[in-house]
Amino acid sequence: MLLIDANGNMKLFLNRLFPASDDSEPEIIWYSDSENPFDMIACNLSGVVGVDKNMPARFLLPLMQNCNEIDFVEGSYIVDDLRGVKDKDEIEKMIKASEVNDAAMDMMKRKLSENLSEEEMAKYLLTAYESLGSNSFSFEPIIAYGVNASDPHHENDNSLKKEGDCIVVDMGCLLDGYCSDMTRTFFYKNVSEKAKEVYETVLAANLAGIAKVKPGVRFCDIDKATRDVIENAGYGEYFTHRTGHFIGLETHDKGDISSANTKVAEVGNIFSIEPGIYIPGVVGVRIEDLVLVTEDGCKVLNNYPKKLTIVE
Repeated sequence: MLLIDANGNMKLFLNRLFPASDDSEPEIIWYSDSENPFDMIACNLSGVVGVDKNMPARFLLPLMQNCNEIDFVEGSYIVDDLRGVKDKDEIEKMIKASEVNDAAMDMMKRKLSENLSEEEMAKYLLTAYESLGSNSFSFEPIIAYGVNASDPHHENDNSLKKEGDCIVVDMGCLLDGYCSDMTRTFFYKNVSEKAKEVYETVLAANLAGIAKVKPGVRFCDIDKATRDVIENAGYGEYFTHRTGHFIGLETHDKGDISSANTKVAEVGNIFSIEPGIYIPGVVGVRIEDLVLVTEDGCKVLNNYPKKLTIVE
């Protein structure tokens, strides 16, 4: 545990099983496996203490029990807003991560011609990433065939493709500590007129959202731009999630593109534009790109084609 006080002084509470030099910075307070670190941590706390939003309960709860006079608050907001604006180095890393994702998506599209289950395609994706320089997912990929695609967060199973199925592929890799995320929807062998209409509506919504992005525009207005397209086409009830989310060190960084977010876009923000239509038992389509807010608009980080594609 790292403790930083209001003056910037730091103390690191560290188990002796981790190698470190006693004269290193910050100051190290050691404890062993047989000692209770919460007592010594509590002695160093006072007033209001901010804790990270991801701090496990098994650490926070014992600490709170040892500190009855301390007011614990969620302190991640201190860095969340900073993380929301990417610097040049971060932008370069995220562009590279998206380039890897584009290349992997092409490999996935080609592999879809084989008779592989959703789970088998997910396993292949990790192999594809490794061949491109990444060794892990940024999140568990979603490979959804046919009616499974009408569940926005379908968990991969042993389903196989059938002729006429839509295929949602939502995937991302971790590269140099930064995440990528992209979704494309394909069709197997053929596509019905209904599914084609749904696809073209989602694509139009994706493009409308991207066109709206520029500095000073409210995130709720970007959401409205995508949602209006889908609602005007008569599918509003089937667009069941927000338009997008911030991304960086985590796939879902703080910040979203939703009707509830009235904050405005800033240069350096990177977030997803991912409208979708999900008709239960019929069809599901999602098209997702990451965008970087620039001085005069935005740069789309994904360059994999979005035209309706049939896999043979």
